Amino acid sequence: MIELERTKELAKKYKMNLREVNDKAGLGRNSIYNWKNQRPGIDALNAVADVLHTSADYLSGKTNNPSPSPKGDETGGISIDGEVPYFYHGYTIPEDYLNIVSQLMERDIKKGLIKRHDNSRSE
Repeated sequence: MIELERTKELAKKYKMNLREVNDKAGLGRNSIYNWKNQRPGIDALNAVADVLHTSADYLSGKTNNPSPSPKGDETGGISIDGEVPYFYHGYTIPEDYLNIVSQLMERDIKKGLIKRHDNSRSE
């Protein structure tokens, strides 16, 4: 089934095996392997999608775009303000790290070291 194939593909991209994905998603033993014969439930699909930084729609074949749909701002950029979890190589980025990035960005914006994107609205 497509869910299993796409899960294998993304797991390989993130250098994980299916057991690791299964465990990080908090699924029952060998749940993902069972997708060979039966469709996963939406909760399982969403949990795996979170681990693999994609959407349940991609895993289920409803879209061919593997990118998740993060909260963006009006400039098309991604906002790190809010409760959306962010990941780096399969690891959740702690909120403290996001705060550090925000502080560094604010400092460098004030110093004029970082320029606004041309399509951004001015403040």
